[in-house]
Amino acid sequence: MKKQQSGFTLIELMIVVAIIGILASIAMPAYQDYIGRSQASEGVILMDAQKSTITEVYADTGSFTGINSATHGILTATSITGKYVSQVAVADSVVTATFKATGVSKELQGKTIVLTPTDSNGIVSWACTTTAAKKMVPASCRG
Repeated sequence: MKKQQSGFTLIELMIVVAIIGILASIAMPAYQDYIGRSQASEGVILMDAQKSTITEVYADTGSFTGINSATHGILTATSITGKYVSQVAVADSVVTATFKATGVSKELQGKTIVLTPTDSNGIVSWACTTTAAKKMVPASCRG
């Protein structure tokens, strides 16, 4: 009589391990990018409150000059922090979020996201620039 095989052979197990290794090597970089983008979104969220205040002050005064953390009820740079953001500063209406040097994705460490307002026929629009890797920041900052 023939003996039935039970379990997996060594080759079959090695193939499974190789497949899992290949899938992991593809998934890890994508996951790291996802983590970095979520950390960058914290900076943009913290900047939003300052954008609203600047827009209100601009509507009252008609000028972006002089709107900073010391005037018009805008919080000081060091009072706006997050888990990944060390500060959000405002100088002449330009809002700058600076990321921490440690505890954040390598592509964001010490980098900044800067929002600069402009007036387009009475509508305030915001231009975004960054020193961080383009793949880490929101789509509006990649341009």
